[in-house]
Amino acid sequence: MPQLLSVQVGVARRTRIGERNILTAYGKQPVAQAVPVLPLGLMGDEQADLSIHGGLEKAVYAYPSEHYAFWQAARGEAGLSGIDDSLPPGSLGENLTLAGLLETGVWAGDVLKFPHCELRVTLPREPCYKFNAAMGFARASKLMAQTGFCGFYLAVKTPGTLRAGDAFDVVTGRRGVGIPALFAAKLSKHLR
Repeated sequence: MPQLLSVQVGVARRTRIGERNILTAYGKQPVAQAVPVLPLGLMGDEQADLSIHGGLEKAVYAYPSEHYAFWQAARGEAGLSGIDDSLPPGSLGENLTLAGLLETGVWAGDVLKFPHCELRVTLPREPCYKFNAAMGFARASKLMAQTGFCGFYLAVKTPGTLRAGDAFDVVTGRRGVGIPALFAAKLSKHLR
């Protein structure tokens, strides 16, 4: 049975990326207690650019823990292993770090049924320049596009609470289009 390993929230803050001072909510931090889940996402969580993240269809971002080893290795190959070896949960900007559920196992419309709430799978996450900055190397977005290790957004079907350690079921929807197919339709601009 899939499991919720960690729940993260973060507030928008200004940070410097290159020559730009930008607003980002990338620095998500783990929360130990139960977190209320509202129609627009987790209580205490913010998104900096609501044209890209957030809203009813992108209320919560989930990422498979199984991909963390790949990103750790990619950072090592980019020369970052001696600088910052840690990639704690939330390092990919996700609210939910999952175990036992990859992008290839979910379709738009599937529902993740947790003990105290339900979340509906909507869309893959598209990488942006903030992802490159968070990973510490310029090819991170391109690697996400090549691998399909994108995670996925969730809409809140039934509000409630989430807690690290919660097990959940995947209730299949109509199975019209999977997350990998949706991601492939968007990724061409990242492979240039």
